[in-house]
Amino acid sequence: MGIGTSLFLFAVGAILRFAITINNNTSGIDIHMVGTILMIVGVVGALFSMIFWSSWGGFGNRTEDRRGGDVVVER
Repeated sequence: MGIGTSLFLFAVGAILRFAITINNNTSGIDIHMVGTILMIVGVVGALFSMIFWSSWGGFGNRTEDRRGGDVVVER
């Protein structure tokens, strides 16, 4: 899950939690709880994306040396 997906889930969860007012006519589904769960999933997904960003490439100090046909990558 990327940062964009995490932000989308958080935004949808916040809308469901804070912006929607419902009557208690629905049985079985609490829209506010669904919103809270989506917000938590969005935050956790964003944290994991940021933690693993460096291992997938991300931003880092890389230098490449292409002398002699061999490629040496240093971090």
